Amino acid sequence: MFFGISDYGAFVAAIVLFLAIPGPGNLALITSTSKGGVAGGLMATLGVIVGDQVLMWLAVAGVAAVLATYPTAFAAIQWSGAVYLAWLGWKMLSAKAGDAPVMNIRPRQYLQQAFAITLLNPKAIVFYMAFFPLFVDPQIHLGLLSFGVMAATIAALTLLYGVGMTLLTHHLAERMRANPVIGRVLEKLAGIFLVAFGIKLAISK
Repeated sequence: MFFGISDYGAFVAAIVLFLAIPGPGNLALITSTSKGGVAGGLMATLGVIVGDQVLMWLAVAGVAAVLATYPTAFAAIQWSGAVYLAWLGWKMLSAKAGDAPVMNIRPRQYLQQAFAITLLNPKAIVFYMAFFPLFVDPQIHLGLLSFGVMAATIAALTLLYGVGMTLLTHHLAERMRANPVIGRVLEKLAGIFLVAFGIKLAISK
């Protein structure tokens, strides 16, 4: 046991696996790095971490139960996230050659962009409410301390993953910068994925 967490090693392994699964957060990180370099990627990583922490503590506070009790409120938040992601994707798909890239924003906005994308995924609240109990032993649970250690672990792993992805993406971006066609294709693919994420979030039960 580690601070009331049963099988801490399995908990860490599960988080690493979830981080590697493609999703809006990963896309925001990669896009921010390709547009804003290492600084953009690091700011996006921080945005994802802050967004995750907000969702985790909302889950701990029982927000998931409130959303389950009031389906209309859950649906409103869900649709807000879906529309936001789909809007970003459509902006990428409809951008013409010579237009300013959709995510070519000021450095201070990379954090805001990633934070918004992460926060506007209400499914994450329910996920954390279902995930945390799997690694909590009621007999030795230390209350907020146990949840705090879990939240800190997720933040640390996300930081390491984000730094690694940022450096890798930046390295590849430098090699592809000489060929603008590749960049345009990648932007369109990113737009398709964002629209798909939005649709999936909207129609998921």
